[in-house]
Amino acid sequence: MAAAPLRSSAITQGVQRSPNRAMLRAVGFGDGDFNKPIIGIANGYSTITPCNMGLNELALRAEAAAKAAGAMPQLFGTITVSDGISMGTEGMKYSLVSREVIADAIETACNGQSMDGVLAVGGCDKNMPGAMLAMARMNIPAIFVYGGTIKPGKLGGCDLTVVSAFEAVGQLAAGKIDEEQLTAVEKNACPGAGSCGGMFTANTMSSAIEAMGLSLPGSSTMAAEDSEKADSAARSAEVLVEAIANNIRPRDLLTREAFENAIAVIMAVGGSTNAVLHLLAIARTAGVPLSIDDFELIRQKVPVICDLKPSGRYVTTDLHAAGGIPQVMKLLLDAGILHGQCKTIEGKTLEESLAGVPAEPRSDQDVIRTLENPIYAKGHLAVLKGNLATEGSVAKISGVKNPQVTGPARVFESEEACLEAILEGRIIAGDVVVIRYEGPVGGPGMREMLSPTSAIIGQGLGDKVALITDGRFSGGTYGMVVGHVAPEAAVGGTIALVHEGDSITVDAHKLLIQLNVSEEELATRRANWCAPTPRYTTGVLGKYARLVSSSSKGAVTDQP
Repeated sequence: MAAAPLRSSAITQGVQRSPNRAMLRAVGFGDGDFNKPIIGIANGYSTITPCNMGLNELALRAEAAAKAAGAMPQLFGTITVSDGISMGTEGMKYSLVSREVIADAIETACNGQSMDGVLAVGGCDKNMPGAMLAMARMNIPAIFVYGGTIKPGKLGGCDLTVVSAFEAVGQLAAGKIDEEQLTAVEKNACPGAGSCGGMFTANTMSSAIEAMGLSLPGSSTMAAEDSEKADSAARSAEVLVEAIANNIRPRDLLTREAFENAIAVIMAVGGSTNAVLHLLAIARTAGVPLSIDDFELIRQKVPVICDLKPSGRYVTTDLHAAGGIPQVMKLLLDAGILHGQCKTIEGKTLEESLAGVPAEPRSDQDVIRTLENPIYAKGHLAVLKGNLATEGSVAKISGVKNPQVTGPARVFESEEACLEAILEGRIIAGDVVVIRYEGPVGGPGMREMLSPTSAIIGQGLGDKVALITDGRFSGGTYGMVVGHVAPEAAVGGTIALVHEGDSITVDAHKLLIQLNVSEEELATRRANWCAPTPRYTTGVLGKYARLVSSSSKGAVTDQP
């Protein structure tokens, strides 16, 4: 492609821009720098969470590499919320909201300063989709650098992740372990820097971004503390400078076919339900037609071929050692599942990028299986519909022996009330737990339900209890769980009309989520229903509740 005029000329060129140049000189520009592309480095560094504590080194490596490649880098900060630390508290309501705040911040800095491109460095869950939303909005050359995964904790010869600690709480409540054992898990679960170590949301989204060509091959599964991660950050900056010269923009890469590739990879690795929400949001922002039903169509064609936590045996560093996402994509490409002509930020096609990857996974590992010997014959993220979710809901059915249940509703108006009941032993086999008013509007913020789902697993009820919610689930969740129920309770969705003891059917085989109550009774209940008073009316949560769309549309706040 022909090089486009630099956007930054708006602040660097002409006599009238002398005051602008004066300011730029103060931050390091010299006479020869005003004709160079200005690259924003959106740095998500913070000590709020282990996911982001190593990002500053990556940002500085990218800064140096960009300068050496002939660009003028400018660092600026973005925020993060630690899902793991805020989980189970009111603070978790800010997690999904932070995706929008991150996107707004990157867009504001880049467009306000007329930057020519952006390299975003992120770690915790919402950093990735937040950056992608900004990239899709601005459509300036862009690349994402993932901060990397945490290495597994070790205890008694077993690999631990942060989810191990959540599950240990349920095990303690069930009398399976004592407090000394719980403390041992707590002290060993998170050994250093990096995002949560299984195929949870952060690693799922980094994998999706690699599949869509907006990060470098192999970079999505690297460990945060390994030297190759910093080397990858430097190489990413060099590639971005080349992309600016060649005018390669995000929307050139974010095609319908690229999203289909990302969904296929997510199914193959057993990724997080949150990927559904985030990819819908990114596609909408990029102007790409994508619906929740597309996930179900692709699920039918793609087996789960990676044996990864939370329901499997291995962590993401094991996946990386076995060949990472390039090996997974090569298997899918050779099976005709991926679109090989999709372009990447390097200017190559996906097929060209994967040319050197072996056609078969290594025989000395069993993290990645062949398509002929999958973990599950079909993808693990099922889209269920019915009178309880006319717009759809997302079930994660990995690790579930029989994803079918009909049972009495146990209704809770908040996550905290539900967790209390689980830990007190008031939830029994056959129950269908309903947590409502936790959706995008009702929460607000669509909290993740890792605490109650982990407690259910810890008590040995993972195959015996279904849990449905208009909120979300952590990428660390598994079991018979159904989230993203839409329409949500706060806007009058059927989930708001469920009474304690009502019969509910959840059937992943039939893709059904049904409240077994007559239409006449539902009509009566609906006529008597009143919308609840908003929990927040001011601040970022109040603003979010007023602006946010349905989860079936990605829960975006910049809808027209």
